[in-house]
Amino acid sequence: MTGAGDIMPAMGTAFSLHGWLLQLGRGVLRWALGWWLVVFIGAQLAVLAFSPSSYRRESRGVVLRQLYNAAGPGLPGFTTLMALFNVVVIRIVVVTAFAYGLTQYALDAVVRVLVLELIPLVAALFVAVEYTIPSGSELYKLRRGGGFQAMRAQGSDPLSREVLPRVLGGIFAVLLLALVSCVVSLVLAYIAVHGFTWAGVASYNHAVGTIFNPVVSLIFGMKTVLFAVAVALLPMANALRDLPRRASRTSVELQGLVQMFVLMLVIEIASLVGNYY
Repeated sequence: MTGAGDIMPAMGTAFSLHGWLLQLGRGVLRWALGWWLVVFIGAQLAVLAFSPSSYRRESRGVVLRQLYNAAGPGLPGFTTLMALFNVVVIRIVVVTAFAYGLTQYALDAVVRVLVLELIPLVAALFVAVEYTIPSGSELYKLRRGGGFQAMRAQGSDPLSREVLPRVLGGIFAVLLLALVSCVVSLVLAYIAVHGFTWAGVASYNHAVGTIFNPVVSLIFGMKTVLFAVAVALLPMANALRDLPRRASRTSVELQGLVQMFVLMLVIEIASLVGNYY
């Protein structure tokens, strides 16, 4: 016969398992609702981005100001740092290739490592740290301070007035920084391989054109755009979330940062599979 002393531990184990499963289900539900909110807000912003009413005279100034705030202050410093970083990496790769008799692969390695992989990722992370995450915090404070209600009372839509310009600014900043850095990297790679002469332009163009075939160019463009959308949208979407009472703004920012890294990791893995498999 089973005594009372054997029943109590079994009941405790059952209640513990039930509590763990309940907590796990709530966590999965919060995770799914968080991503659903991101998708829902992204769909709304996509509609607003292609709506002419979002770019009327009173809105154009806000959009242009956010575009400048996102890309203007950080462009000189980021370009300078990336140029220095490119010089170091290109020199290491070229010297190593020359030392092992692999001169023909030096340019291919430089372009694939720097232009295809590192520059879009670094540009997206830079914009996230310098603009979109702080801008998301400002948006959260504005929302919690009653700014959204005041806009609605004045007949203005907060999504088109405050959220959309910030998202567009983040996307524009990533694309601009990536474009400028790619041009600088290609110029520095040419100088490192051929020196200050025009004699190698034809062979250099052929080599770069061989790397950037239509499939690789499409994947590179899609990856850069998706990086830009990820770092621009996720901090703004998390700023619009209704938080639990005990949750702090810092914890939600960390959740948004984790979401951003996860999404960027998935995008990077997909691009690697498309390029090299």
